[in-house]
Amino acid sequence: MFHVNHEPGAEIHSTDPFAVPSGQRSPVRRLRGRLAAPVTLWTTPGPAGLTVSSTLVAEGEPDRLVGLIDPESDFWAAAEEAGRFAVTPLGPPHRQLADRFAGLFPSPGGLFAADTWIETPYGPVPADAGGWAGCRLDTAREYGWGLLVEATIEAVDLAEQAAPLLHYRGRYHELPS
Repeated sequence: MFHVNHEPGAEIHSTDPFAVPSGQRSPVRRLRGRLAAPVTLWTTPGPAGLTVSSTLVAEGEPDRLVGLIDPESDFWAAAEEAGRFAVTPLGPPHRQLADRFAGLFPSPGGLFAADTWIETPYGPVPADAGGWAGCRLDTAREYGWGLLVEATIEAVDLAEQAAPLLHYRGRYHELPS
């Protein structure tokens, strides 16, 4: 038999009961949440990887890439040692992959146990990705609570036009087709 609690207040909430009340949230964090960001996967030999939604590409001589990452991540330790990494823009089918590498979804057997991967000199990339960039690590420095990573893009492999996965206000979104 099942026990049913008929006490007042025993209900399932439609919102997060542990969320910080809106009037107490950081205005900077709220501002950041209003900026749509591409969801990318950064991987490096080791292998190690991290979901990053603060990636910016700057065309020039040489072409460059910057991003903010977690300085305490396994990815950073491996990338710093390897001196190179791959950046893969993720698409709508990669929501679970993005959550796994962000530490929000379980990864029995390790982060790279599921899915099919292509080995590159810069790190493994998902076989079903629309493309990736191979980057040489140039510098990194503390920036806010993160680590600002600067790199030179050494290789670009674009397989096909792929719709982007976006992060906006704490959730994944995709562009309407």
